[in-house]
Amino acid sequence: MQLQHTIKAVVRCGDNSGYVAECLEIPVVTQGRTLDETIANLHEAVSLHLEDEDLSDMGLAANPTMIVTMELEMVHA
Repeated sequence: MQLQHTIKAVVRCGDNSGYVAECLEIPVVTQGRTLDETIANLHEAVSLHLEDEDLSDMGLAANPTMIVTMELEMVHA
C-alpha cells in the first residue's frame, strides 16, 4: 500500500458568516470567523486528530503536509 504524503483540505465561506474548513482524507471539520482563525483551527484539529495514531493505519506517511484550497463563489458584475 502506498502511503499518502499530503492531507487535502478545502476552505469555503460559511452558511451565515466566517469560513468552514474540511479535510478530504480524514474526518476533520472546523470553522473560524476569519481565514487566519480558520487555518489555525484546522491545524490544531488535524494535529489533535492524528495525535497518538498510527498514521500508516490511516494510509498516511509520517509527517504528512497539508494542502489547503479555497472555494470561491464567482460574482459577475
